Amino acid sequence: MTYSPPLDPSSKPARILVFLCLLAGAGLGPVRGESVDEPADPWISPSALTLTHDGRILFVASATSGQVLVLDAATLKVVQTLPVPDAPSGLALSPDDRQLLVTCSAPESTLRIIDWREGRVVGSVPLGSGAMAPVLSLDGRTAYVCMRFEGAVSVVDLSKGTETRRFEVEREPVALALTPDGRHLLVANHLPIGRADAGGVAAHVTVIDVLAGQVVRQIALPNGGNLVRDVRVSPDGRHACVTHTLARFQLPTTQVERGWMNCSALTLIDLASLSVVNTVLLDQIEHGAANPWGAAWSADGRSLLVTHAGTHELSVIDFPGLLQKLARLPQTTQGRAAQPGYVVSRVVGDVSCDLSFLRDLRQSVRLGGNGPRAIALHGSKAYVGHYFSENISVVDLTATPAKVAEIPLHPPRPMTVLRRGEALFNDATLCLESWQSCASCHSSEARVDALNWDLMNDGKGNSKNTKSLLYAHLTAPAMSLGIRDNAEVAVRSGIHHILFTLQPEEVPAAIDQWIASLKGFPSPHRVRGGLSPAAERGRVSFNDPATHCSECHPPPLYTNREGYAVGTRALVDRPIDLFDTPTLLEVWRTGPYLHDGSAATLREVLQERNVGDLHGKTSHLTPAEISDLVAFLLSL
Repeated sequence: MTYSPPLDPSSKPARILVFLCLLAGAGLGPVRGESVDEPADPWISPSALTLTHDGRILFVASATSGQVLVLDAATLKVVQTLPVPDAPSGLALSPDDRQLLVTCSAPESTLRIIDWREGRVVGSVPLGSGAMAPVLSLDGRTAYVCMRFEGAVSVVDLSKGTETRRFEVEREPVALALTPDGRHLLVANHLPIGRADAGGVAAHVTVIDVLAGQVVRQIALPNGGNLVRDVRVSPDGRHACVTHTLARFQLPTTQVERGWMNCSALTLIDLASLSVVNTVLLDQIEHGAANPWGAAWSADGRSLLVTHAGTHELSVIDFPGLLQKLARLPQTTQGRAAQPGYVVSRVVGDVSCDLSFLRDLRQSVRLGGNGPRAIALHGSKAYVGHYFSENISVVDLTATPAKVAEIPLHPPRPMTVLRRGEALFNDATLCLESWQSCASCHSSEARVDALNWDLMNDGKGNSKNTKSLLYAHLTAPAMSLGIRDNAEVAVRSGIHHILFTLQPEEVPAAIDQWIASLKGFPSPHRVRGGLSPAAERGRVSFNDPATHCSECHPPPLYTNREGYAVGTRALVDRPIDLFDTPTLLEVWRTGPYLHDGSAATLREVLQERNVGDLHGKTSHLTPAEISDLVAFLLSL
């Protein structure tokens, strides 16, 4: 059997499958006459912001139009447009403000160095997969860049225009912050690493001592801390803050009120001890602050700002007041267990469950856009980029309440159905009391959160690992047990049973269209787009009738869409449970594995969790052959 590459939704096999879905009444047709095709003039989607040191020029990276907009901060008019080859995913300015560094995210990313005054590219450094969030060393000679899909931080010598080394971190690094002394680099890892059925599951902040050239600490967020978006260091260098979701995944999903399923959190780190001070909730008792994203400190350190991409708000926090309130609390007793809900903090251990902790310390500012993510701050003005509404909010922090002005980046135009579907997927205002969005469990790109959830569609007490939604509309049935006939039913059930609301049909129909349009991201394990020698050998084993791999995972979708008992049934599962065969496309990105997330790696799937050769006959393979098979799977 010949090798089949990952399925492109625009390819003929995909188009045929979509056509069959349409014939079956799957609901993938256009929504009320809206256009599915994206506009010829691409969307302006602010993904990163930065300002010159004097605050006169604002740079706006637009992820979907492949350009950086240069705005005069006084007039807020676009004065220049800088094209870049791939999606700009991060910005940094040289100490003299002359050179703009732009990470251009792609399977083979680049770091573009631009003399923005002249509009001239003066350097281009080839990097790896998913480059983003560049940070400069204090002397401006070195750039540190997240390699999101390679689990690494790249070190770039700007004078030579080359990558000089890499630091291996954990999973999907998405943000960096350098301490004022230039010694410690903090790395925000987007997702937890390891098994999902462990007692504690959380993402980490990696601390790199760049002077010593080594990773010195992995700082764990509280249990359930995941979907990390940003990390920032206070101006005095004493604290760092991390924005993330705090999932209460240990509880059955019977309700959403008072943070029963997901809360929005800010974790503070003491940089002297490199340890967590505490985690505070950004929600209110009867209103969530879903999908916290960007963070910024005022120059005097008195205000800490956080954008909320799901509720279209900005939190302005009295940081000295927050520290004072935390300092007044006694330490928790050993082993004290807190529960989510309406808790009033009496000890330090209560804070991460106290929805009222910031009541007198935070101003919630309603913004006039959709999907506020990136934020930049200069003096008393905060600039917030709205990913879906093509505008910038300018917030005057001296006014009480804060005064907001909206600056369009493009003339008004209606969303296409695909754009609207993506915006709805990320919109927590669809949820009862705005506690969460679809992206709160599937991230903004409809993939995974690396957690097990006890959903009510198949009974209580039998948690299942979150599945990626990539190609979900082509691989019915849906859910680990195939409980939902197809992805369309699952989307509507999710709105009803997870967001706890009823929505008009055009809402799930638009979400369907967007999810069905998603394309897999090329694997970072490929070599110049092709298979490595190890993966080529693994391909042979995969297609060998002796392993039976391709029988259940045939290309092009790498699933036969059948359910099996594969030896992974646990005591909480029913004897009759059959587990849906998942697609292996983009499996490099979807760990942990199996329906209960009990395998941290694909090697564990093929060895430790394959007792009796019930999901592929691999016991006869040598360790080297297992490695080759894993290499092939990671290439899909």
